Amino acid sequence: MDDVPAGPASPGPRRPSLSVVVPVRDGGRDFERCLRRLRDSRAADFELIVVDDGSTDDSSRVAERAGAVVVRLDRAQGPAAARNLGAQRASAPLIFFLDADVAVHPDALSRALARFQADPALAALFGSYDDDPAAPGIVSQYRNLLHHFVHQQGRFDGDVRPVHTFWTGCGMIRRDLFLDFGGFDPRLYPRPAIEDIELGYRLTRAGHRIVLARDVLATHMKRWTLAEMVRTDIFRRGVPWMLLIKRTGIVETDLNVRATQKLCVALTGLSGIAAAIAPLAPTLSLAALAGTIAVGGLAAIVGLNRAFFAFLARRKGWAFAAAGLALQLVYYVCCGLSVVIAMTYWQFGRLGRRATRPDRTAVPAPHLQGTREASTVPRRAGSVARPGDRP
Repeated sequence: MDDVPAGPASPGPRRPSLSVVVPVRDGGRDFERCLRRLRDSRAADFELIVVDDGSTDDSSRVAERAGAVVVRLDRAQGPAAARNLGAQRASAPLIFFLDADVAVHPDALSRALARFQADPALAALFGSYDDDPAAPGIVSQYRNLLHHFVHQQGRFDGDVRPVHTFWTGCGMIRRDLFLDFGGFDPRLYPRPAIEDIELGYRLTRAGHRIVLARDVLATHMKRWTLAEMVRTDIFRRGVPWMLLIKRTGIVETDLNVRATQKLCVALTGLSGIAAAIAPLAPTLSLAALAGTIAVGGLAAIVGLNRAFFAFLARRKGWAFAAAGLALQLVYYVCCGLSVVIAMTYWQFGRLGRRATRPDRTAVPAPHLQGTREASTVPRRAGSVARPGDRP
């Protein structure tokens, strides 16, 4: 691997204003670029903490050369546990979580830091991927541009707007608050999932404020395949997010679960069923009706997403926008399947049997040892049992 020049603030007696926490597992060249961009950041006064989550490559050595404090885990414990450990080791009052395949813009840290300095009541913020994804290929380009577009929508006051979720790809939070609320939940989310969204729900239900800052930008370097996109949308995001919504009772209407997107999921299902029925219809009139429903549903989906497809066309051309439509339909199918799987599990699985327990997601959760709530906060409905918990 190429050498990574030494980066952030060297250890010293003065407490840094910011701690950057990066979990990594076999980061490769994307991780090197992540560290290089941190080195070029205009926010010079920060410490870098890298949690090596059981890597088999030389990610730890690369991080050490970049001036990071490296915490090594002998076996992979997942990003939720890794970030919790990094937050515990941090010495600054603010923590900037960053994924190992994300490269921040030079002003991202300074912009985020300035918002916290100007607003003592701000609990957390997160930014957005930029509109220039690094990875080639239609799926990778579509996926990262979709994320950018979604995070740039909504009613902004200047460059910020309120949200009730959190995002660790490029997000900042007050360390004391993070620790007081127990951090991320590695028991519910031992693998990459929606641990950041769940924390955001806990924080906002307790009255804390989170904002999306669209001028805090980073480049995503992840290479997506169609199979990985489907797997992620169903099992790492869709199903756990739907179960979280059921468990908390929150009616989600923001970001990529806005009302129009829910309607598009329903229209995709209806159009797909109609398209499958049309060739099997016993009469021409029924076949024509089914075909009309299928075409009409597709047209409605295009109309509801016209701003997104126009954005894709401006960035990559109309041929790419057409490919984006096909991938968007796949995405909606994944969302629909996620609802079906989650509702089935909710009704017949463990969560369904425990659904009558009181919801306690508005209070801190004891996921980090040593926090002041660790011995007093009861276990939430739907959480994974720990040794010593009563049935």
